[in-house]
Amino acid sequence: MQKRFLIVDDMHQSICALLAEIGIEGDYKPEISREELLSIIGGYEGLLIRSKTDVNQELIDAAVKLEVIGRAGAGLDRIDVQYVESKGIEILNAPEGNRDALAEHAMGLLLSMLNNILKADAEVRNWIWDREGNRGEELSDKTIGIIGYGYMGQAFVQRLRAFDCRVLVYDKYKKGFGTKNVEEVSLNKLFDKADILSLHIPLNEETRAWVNKEFIQNFRKDIYLLNTARGEILPTKDLLELLDIGKIKGAALDVLDKEKFDKLTEEERNQFMNLFSRKNVVFSPHVGGWTFSSYKRINEVLVGKIAAHYLPERII
Repeated sequence: MQKRFLIVDDMHQSICALLAEIGIEGDYKPEISREELLSIIGGYEGLLIRSKTDVNQELIDAAVKLEVIGRAGAGLDRIDVQYVESKGIEILNAPEGNRDALAEHAMGLLLSMLNNILKADAEVRNWIWDREGNRGEELSDKTIGIIGYGYMGQAFVQRLRAFDCRVLVYDKYKKGFGTKNVEEVSLNKLFDKADILSLHIPLNEETRAWVNKEFIQNFRKDIYLLNTARGEILPTKDLLELLDIGKIKGAALDVLDKEKFDKLTEEERNQFMNLFSRKNVVFSPHVGGWTFSSYKRINEVLVGKIAAHYLPERII
C-alpha cells in the first residue's frame, strides 16, 4: 500500500513530485488549521513541517499511523523529540540543505557589522560623507569564537578560512574535530581569547537563555556577537544591558527572542524599539538559510532521507 505524507507548511513546489518519485503520495496543505490537522493526521504515515507547526503530544496521539516526521530545515525546537521517539516515529531533518546559505548569510552579517556597511549606506543617502566615522575592523587580526560545530558551524568555518583569522570552536557534544585551521577549545579558553562570538547551537531547554548577561561577562575582552541560530538563546534584555556597558561592541542578528511582532507585550516592544535604534546592531528577519537555492535543496535532502528510511520496506 502506498504511503501518504501530509505537508502542512510552505515548501518548494517540487516536494510532491519528489515524493512521487519514491512512491509516496504527497498531500500539500500549507494553509491547514490546527483543528483540521488534528482531525485528519490519523490517515497519514508521514508529516512534513517547517517552523510553523508544533508537534506535541496532542498531535502525536492523534497520528495513529505516523512513521516519519520530516523537518524541512535544521531546527527541531517545535518538536517534542522525546515523546515522538517514544512512539517509534523517525524524525528526519535537512540541515545539509541550507547550511551553505546560512554560512554565506552569516559572513554577510559579520562583514556588515565590522565595516559599518548599513550605517555608512544610510549616511551617504543623506549626503553625509564620513570616512573616519565609518572606519572598519579587519577579520584577519581577530580571533573568532564559535559555539557549536554541527553542519552550520562547519560551513561557517569553511568561509572564515579565506580571511586568515584564528578560529576557536567549543562544542559540548563533539570531541576530536580540531585541525590546523580549527582549534578545538574549552569554554574557558573561548572566554579568554575570542574577539567575536558566533552562535551555531540548537534551541532546547539547555540552551534557552544560556548566552545571557552572566555568560557574556565571562569574556575577558569586549566582543562582537553574531547570532544566526535561535533568538531565544540570547535574551534581548540582557543584550541591551551588554550593549549599554560596551561589553558587546556590536551585534549582528538574524534571529530575535520574540519574532512575532504582533504578539509583543508593551515591555517587549519597548525593548525592541531600543534595540532597533542602535547603529552598531545589524538585523535580518530569520533568513539566514532562506535562499532560492536552499528552498529547493532542502526538499531534495529531505526526500533522500525519507527514501533511505523506507528502502528496506520497498515502499511501493
